[in-house]
Amino acid sequence: MTDVVGTARLGRRTKDLVKRLRPGDLAIIDHLDLDRVSAEELVESGVRAVVNVSQSNSGRFPNPGPLELVRAGVCLVDAPGADLFAQLSDGETVAVRHGSLWRNDTRLAEGTELTEEALAQALADQQGRVTEALEAFADNTLRHLRDEGSLLANGIDFPPLKTRFRDRHAVVIARGPGYKSDLRIVRPYIRNFKPVLVAVDGGADALLEIGLRPDVIVGDFDSVSDLALASGAELLVHAYSDGRAPGSERLQSLGLAFGTVSAPGISEDIALLLAHERGAELIVAVGTHFNLVEFLERNRAGMASTFVTRLKVGESLVDAKGVSRLVSPRIGAWPLIAFAAAGVAAVAVAVLASPALRNVVQSLGRSIGNAFGL
Repeated sequence: MTDVVGTARLGRRTKDLVKRLRPGDLAIIDHLDLDRVSAEELVESGVRAVVNVSQSNSGRFPNPGPLELVRAGVCLVDAPGADLFAQLSDGETVAVRHGSLWRNDTRLAEGTELTEEALAQALADQQGRVTEALEAFADNTLRHLRDEGSLLANGIDFPPLKTRFRDRHAVVIARGPGYKSDLRIVRPYIRNFKPVLVAVDGGADALLEIGLRPDVIVGDFDSVSDLALASGAELLVHAYSDGRAPGSERLQSLGLAFGTVSAPGISEDIALLLAHERGAELIVAVGTHFNLVEFLERNRAGMASTFVTRLKVGESLVDAKGVSRLVSPRIGAWPLIAFAAAGVAAVAVAVLASPALRNVVQSLGRSIGNAFGL
């Protein structure tokens, strides 16, 4: 069992909380089935411990998120049902001891510390039950496919945009598993090919962190910073099928111009379809690649829109991890100049070190001089 003392930081939405966390903090979250993206961001924040008032791993599907968190050295305690959001305030000093959360000498919650061994065994057991989860997932998806699929297949009515996509490459950046490492992989490609950069909500902040600016931001704008919104990108609010667009209220309060698109599915799908329907020659996906576990992690009634989207844009869609293998970087002039200079320097050193070579060079120089009357 691990003993950890730190400053409590509370947040029911993990993706918002990670923006406030500092190394050494103790995060209090309410996150059923802690997903891999949130686990990665918690590790990057430098927290020493996480106390979850929901089940980090319910067993509903094979979930590697909690295991990745613990393997990174973060103490993870589950205390389902604990009323910590009412008992604690942000900034208080608390301690995790023997699976319980303490403030001074008062025990606020009794929980269970999740160990690497137990989580690894649970993940192995869940892998064996994946067929059952897949059948339920497929049933739900097929029920929604009839409603969502026809709309997406027939096309979406996107508002006019100034950004030109026709015959250009486009990179769609979403906040999915491994999105930061994927973005580092494609950075040389972005530098060389100057593609259109389409960010999905918080993907815009990931671009700013590496010195790039998004051309278009798509989403409901619940996880993107004001700084990113004010970066000069065109803003496209993803509204619900009934026309409601909660993200528009925030943009109106900031005095920012925006367009609205009403469509089923998730914002990542809308961003991919935007690039495809506006004529992008190649679409590179960063953080949007889905496997079975990632589908199940989303816990939606169905992911029909994602199936249809990938069928529709499949011929031009490339995952970020394959870009470095498909595209050869262009060689700039400076590496060639440096290589030539190194060659000249090597010859000069050889001449200076060899009397015989010096005599040859001097004789050659006199012959050239005589030929030109010098």
